[in-house]
Amino acid sequence: MELKKIITILLVTFFSSPLHAELIKPNKDLDPYDVIKIQLNALQNNDDKDNGIKQTWYFAHPDNKKYTGPYDRFRVMLYGAQYKYLINHYSHKIKLISNSPNTYIYRIEILSLEKKLFFYEWHVQKGSDIDCKNCWFTSAVSQPMDQGNSI
Repeated sequence: MELKKIITILLVTFFSSPLHAELIKPNKDLDPYDVIKIQLNALQNNDDKDNGIKQTWYFAHPDNKKYTGPYDRFRVMLYGAQYKYLINHYSHKIKLISNSPNTYIYRIEILSLEKKLFFYEWHVQKGSDIDCKNCWFTSAVSQPMDQGNSI
């Protein structure tokens, strides 16, 4: 089991790198941690074509897409005041807060390029997307909690 996790993380890291043009699509082999790791790596390495944001959009819960609107509106939202610290951030840490069979909640620590620390609460839930039944998707991301400058 541990070897599978290591291989999955290595594959996620490789496929999330800006050198690889193909975006990862949701699939039932990815667990909630993998989904967040894919999204955070993509946002950290966002390029001038916003492939990091596109990658993140693929894992947005289908029910949430009804509220965030189409991809172009989602992209604008990520560049807004609430989520701009996620784009091209310096580093991140993922910590599980709680879980149930269909929902995982994580605390995400983001260190921005300006070396400011922000906490986000990230919810991942199973979805019933037409192309991926029982896949994990991000269903909510909180407003950032500014922790001030990092040492």
